[in-house]
Amino acid sequence: MKIGIIGAGNIGGNLTRRLTTLGHDVSIANSRGPETLSALVEETGATAVTAAEAARGAQVVVVTVPLKAVPDLPAGLIDGAAEGVAVIDTGNYYPQQRDGRIGAIEDGTPESRWTEEQIGHPVIKAFNGTYAQDILSNGLPEGSAGRQALPVAGDDAAAKQVVRDLIDELGFDTVDAGGLDESWRQQPGTPVYGNQGDAEAIVKALAEASPERTAEWRA
Repeated sequence: MKIGIIGAGNIGGNLTRRLTTLGHDVSIANSRGPETLSALVEETGATAVTAAEAARGAQVVVVTVPLKAVPDLPAGLIDGAAEGVAVIDTGNYYPQQRDGRIGAIEDGTPESRWTEEQIGHPVIKAFNGTYAQDILSNGLPEGSAGRQALPVAGDDAAAKQVVRDLIDELGFDTVDAGGLDESWRQQPGTPVYGNQGDAEAIVKALAEASPERTAEWRA
């Protein structure tokens, strides 16, 4: 598939490494410009582009930037993508550590719902509680005992299935975590955040989540 990745940090970089290895056509963008991505391009064979170009023709777009940077993404970011594009949001709200106060999220809007509103396109929440190193080292063939599972939340059933199939290709099981309004169940501070368990463990962790945001994760 043609995949655009916006954000070349730990998650974006490691997804670029794995997805190019699997044969996907990956374009990668960051906030500093394509010329700063030469090392990753040389390593992976991905194409460095600007953020405004990353979604062009893409069947999957991964938005993996700090939440505070989401409003600064180019307007019409997804306009040039392929019809039916699946947009993955990997983001987390870190008010004390990085992002500052975002009022709507403090008032209860799920983080990925807020991101969706900023970019003007439905998103699928995935990879947000995954350690970047796991993407490189923890993938296993389908059916392997103890295969690590990732929660996936979103409202678009077709886009969600595309994302789940892609995660399976990367070597992980998935658990349907419900619609985007339920995606608080995988936000920072919940039992599933950072959980490296199998599908059964992830189902249990999602069920045990509380909508009450703890002090560590509030502004």
